[in-house]
Formats: sequence, C-alpha cells, structure tokens
Amino acid sequence: MILKVIAYARNGHTDKFGIPRQSREESPILTRIVFEPEYNVPEALRGIEGYSHLWLIWGFSEVDSWSPTVRPPRLGGNKRMGVFATRSPFRPNPIGLSSVRLVRVGQGELAVSGADVLDGTPIYDIKPYLSFSDSHPDAQNGFAEEHKNDRLEVDWGLISRKCLDNGSILPREWLDDVEEKWVRDVEYILSQDPRPAYQDDPEREYKMDYDGYTVTFSVNKQVVVVKKIEKQK
Repeated sequence: MILKVIAYARNGHTDKFGIPRQSREESPILTRIVFEPEYNVPEALRGIEGYSHLWLIWGFSEVDSWSPTVRPPRLGGNKRMGVFATRSPFRPNPIGLSSVRLVRVGQGELAVSGADVLDGTPIYDIKPYLSFSDSHPDAQNGFAEEHKNDRLEVDWGLISRKCLDNGSILPREWLDDVEEKWVRDVEYILSQDPRPAYQDDPEREYKMDYDGYTVTFSVNKQVVVVKKIEKQK
C-alpha cells in the first residue's frame, strides 16, 4: 500500500521537544492543514464545515524505528509497557491518529486546534469525527486514567513586557512585541510538562523551540519557571 500525502501540517512546533503528547480539546494551539496542489480541490471539502471535529491520519516524519516495549512518560519513564498499549511514536508503522476541533475552512487549507503534530507533518487522510459512533463515555483508560489531568503551574518569573531591539528577550524585558496567543500557547505546552519523564532535576535547564523563539525553563516540583526567551535568528 502506498500512502499519498494530501496535506502538510503547519504550526509553531519546529522541534519535537514540547509537542503535546496527546491531542487535547482544550489546547489553544492552532494548526493549519495545507493541502497539496493535487488535493486542493474545493469539492473535496464540500460539507466539512458541518462538523465540529475531525480525525487526522498522519505520519511520524522523524521516527524510523520501532520497539515492542516503550516507557510511557505518564508512568515516570521507568516502567515498560507494550507499544500497542501506548500511543508511542515508535511503532511498526509510524502512523498517528488525532482528534481535532475544526476552527475554520480556508482557501486550500483547514485550521484546527488540538493537533499533537510537528510543523511539516505529512497528513494522509482527514475524516469526520462522529459523536454517536466515535465517542465511548464508558471506555476504560488503562494506566493513563490516573494521570489524565496532570498539570504544572507556569511561573514567568521576572520576565515582563518589552522586546529588545536586538531580538533577545531577557528577564524584565519582553512581550509587548509578542502576541498574547503565543504566550497562551507556550503556557499550555509548559503546563503539560514537556521534559523526558525520567528527568527530574530542579537545577537543570531545558530549551524548547516554539514559533520563532527559544524558551529556557526549569521545573521545581510542580512549577515550571521560565528563565529566558530568545528570538531565533
């Protein structure tokens, strides 16, 4: 079977580090699904505006191996589970499935929220989400149930409101030139704890790239402390 790429995802996730581990309804992050010329046909989207949610079928573009067991982040990264009992990207066929909210239909593209994909991710198919057949309120969530509401508090520390002319954003100086949506997106990503699950050093600093900026942060217990923000060159 040959899978054809019908579109590519476009968003601020330019690096794997920081991508949400699941598609989530409450995510503020918008992703544009930009169709390839062959599939940029208005008739192919006829009626799609009648749906509030869609399924995206996509490919893990930066994964080239699989493992029969993986270490789920929700279990602290120190317990192995079968790959088919997880949503790990390290699968025999690197195919992802995400439920997303349709925000708007544009010329040659869709805007969706809640996608857990990297910028440039290939999209293989799009299908409507049907609440009467796809939703199972009594479904069991396995080991994921205990951690489904895990969140970290985000502390912006000394960072305040003025962007420097040289493009660096340092403590006490930032944000007038940065859209509030960028702040909401980053706060959501950090609250999901993007660190590898096996790392828990409060002194360690992490760097995350998102939508043209590099965010430096540390995590102490349940609090993410933003240390520095720099505009990428």
